[in-house]
Amino acid sequence: MIVLTSYKPSRHSQQANPPTDNAPTSRAECDSAVPIQGMTAMDFSFNSDHEAIREGVGAVVKDFTDDYWLQRDEDGVFPREFHTAMADAGWLGITMPQEYGGAGLGVTEAAIMMHEVASHGGGMTAASTVHINLFGPHPIVVFGSSEQKARWIPRLISGEDQCCFGVTEPDAGLNTTAIKTFAERVPGGYIVRGQKVWTSTAQVANKIMLLTRTTRLEDCKRPTDGITVFYTDLDRGKIEVKRIPKMGRKAVDSNAIFIDDLFVPEEDRIGEEGKGFSYLLHSLNPERILIAVEAIAIGQDALRRGTRYAKERHVFGRPIGQNQGIQHPLAERWMALEAAYLMAMKAAWLYDNKKTCGAEANTAKFLGARAGYDACLQSLMTHGGFGYAKEYHVERLLREVTVTRIAPITEQLIMCFIAEKVLELPASY
Repeated sequence: MIVLTSYKPSRHSQQANPPTDNAPTSRAECDSAVPIQGMTAMDFSFNSDHEAIREGVGAVVKDFTDDYWLQRDEDGVFPREFHTAMADAGWLGITMPQEYGGAGLGVTEAAIMMHEVASHGGGMTAASTVHINLFGPHPIVVFGSSEQKARWIPRLISGEDQCCFGVTEPDAGLNTTAIKTFAERVPGGYIVRGQKVWTSTAQVANKIMLLTRTTRLEDCKRPTDGITVFYTDLDRGKIEVKRIPKMGRKAVDSNAIFIDDLFVPEEDRIGEEGKGFSYLLHSLNPERILIAVEAIAIGQDALRRGTRYAKERHVFGRPIGQNQGIQHPLAERWMALEAAYLMAMKAAWLYDNKKTCGAEANTAKFLGARAGYDACLQSLMTHGGFGYAKEYHVERLLREVTVTRIAPITEQLIMCFIAEKVLELPASY
C-alpha cells in the first residue's frame, strides 16, 4: 500500500490575475505567463503525492479491460476480482485513520482516486464497487468508540467485510426525517422492523449501516431528532433482500430490503441514541464530490472514445472530425467537463481545510453529472449507428453515468439548496 504522509494542499482560493492589455493570447503564452507582482500564482497541478495516487490506482484499474466490464454489464455478477485487487493494493483505506491500517488522507485524495477508477471503462460499476468504503462508514470514524473502530475499520480496509447502507425508504425518499424503520429498545439492544429501498450491494454485503427511528416523528420536538445509526451484521434470516432490475450498473446490485425482528446489540449502535441524523450529515459533502468526479471521469472516457472515432471514421473522403458539426459539440463537452472538475476540486480543498463547502459540493455534483451525461450522449451521437452497438461501449457509459444525475440527490433539490442558502431566496418546500 502507498501511505502518503507529506500531502499539503496546493490549491488556494486566491483572486486570479485581472485581465490586462497585454494578456496572453495563446496556450503557450498562458503557460509561461509571469504573475503580477505581489500576487501568488494559482497552482492547479498535482503534487507528487497526488500523482502517486493516480499512477498507483491506474496500475490496478488498467488490468480490468472493456471486455471485463462489458461482461459484468451482461451477467450482473459483482466485480469481486476488482474489489479484491483494490483491497489488496490498500486503496479501500485511503481515507481511514492510519492507526487502523488506513492512509488517513482527505477527500482531495479520494477524489483523485475515484476519478482514476471511473476513467477506464468501468464507469459507475467500477466506482460503486469501492467508493462506498471511502466516506460511507464516516460515522464510525467520527463518532464510533475506540472499540468499535478497532473491531470494524480494519476489516473494511482489508475487504473482509463489505457494507451496504440502509437509509432510503420508499415513502420517504430524500425526506430522510420521514423514515419509519423503527428500532425498539429491548434488553441488551434493539429490535428493528421496517423497509429500505435502493440499498446497494446488499446481495453481497455481510454488514449493514442502518438508519432508524428510535423515537417516532410525531413524538419529536424537531424532525431531525430521534434518528439512530447502527452498524451491524446483515442477518439474512431477518432481512429479506430483493434485487431491483435497473438501467445501468447491473453488476453492483440495488435492492429493496425488508427487516423483520432484527436484533441489534447495543454495542452496534454508533454514538448516542437519537443523534443519528447529524452523524449522517458528515458524509454528505464528500459523497457529492466523489459522485461529481466519477461522472466527470466517465464523461472524459466517453469523450476520448468519441474523439478517437471522429479521427478514424472517414465519410466522403475525409474524417468526420474535420467537420465543425462534429468538432464543436465535442469541444463544448470538453470545456464543460474541465469546468466541473475545477469546481469539484475546489469543493474538496475547502472540505479538507475545514471550510464551509456545501454550495461548492452540491454545485460540483450538479455540474459534474450534467457534464458527464452530456459528454456520453455526444460521444454516442458522434459514433452514429455504432454508438448504439455494445462493442463500442459508449452506450454502456451513457447508461452508467445517468444515475449520477438522480442520486444521491436530485438536480432539483440542489437548485433549491443554492436558491435558499446562497441566493437567500425563500424556501420553496
